[in-house]
Amino acid sequence: MAAISPGDLAPDRRRGRRRLFSGRDVDVRSLVTGAIGFVGLVVVWEIAGHLVLQGSKTIPPPSRIVTKMVSDGWNFYWPNIHTTLREAATGWLWGNLIAITLAVTFVQVPLIERALLRVAVASYCLPIIAIGPILAIIFSGDAPKVILAALSVIFTTLIGALVGLRSADRTSLDMVRAYGGGSWTQLWQVRMRASLPSLFAGLRIAAPAAMLGAIIGEYMGGDSGLGVAMINSQQALEISRTWGIALATTALSGLTYGLTALVGRSLTTWAPRVKQ
Repeated sequence: MAAISPGDLAPDRRRGRRRLFSGRDVDVRSLVTGAIGFVGLVVVWEIAGHLVLQGSKTIPPPSRIVTKMVSDGWNFYWPNIHTTLREAATGWLWGNLIAITLAVTFVQVPLIERALLRVAVASYCLPIIAIGPILAIIFSGDAPKVILAALSVIFTTLIGALVGLRSADRTSLDMVRAYGGGSWTQLWQVRMRASLPSLFAGLRIAAPAAMLGAIIGEYMGGDSGLGVAMINSQQALEISRTWGIALATTALSGLTYGLTALVGRSLTTWAPRVKQ
């Protein structure tokens, strides 16, 4: 058999480098395109705020919003951000823990799924703005906000975890069974790893959903938080401050989404990436 020389491997190496740099180029182009679109939106908003929307007094230009945010300072934003993040993070943890536990239970005991999955769907269909006042009457402190944040994430994570657990390679499952392993061995050895990409897809969506649930809970009452600050600024007719709080909330939701996606990508480097 003829020996393989380093030169024979060069084309494969070059193709590998082209694939690597091609993927990076796609990411760079996406970032550049997104940045250009964002800057263009801000410029159009600024011009419209000074020329078209100046008389409305409801949509201030970005420069006025940023100026108000700077004048309010960190001492105004941080206590409210800290409160909302604490409520959302607690609800996110409890909601996802419940969802993952239910997903594992459904896979291991299919009879339970037929009954409890309907309950999960019903909880997802319940408008949290309607059950918020009831929770505010029953519970005190941060509990209503935490519960609303948890309810906002359970169904999304449950579906992601279920899809992931059931996407395990059938050959691997059969091999575990051939060596004497039962359903729990299949779960720990095969299904858990296979579920990570779909699970993190659900967790990404759950992160901003938990923020939304916590803020809606704050609308029902509270001492601090972004929702409370937004209600107070609306009542005081502080339009620029209201927009500033809304932008800060949007940025926090995007940050939680991005961090969850980053963690998921770092833990699932073996999973194929979907081009967007």
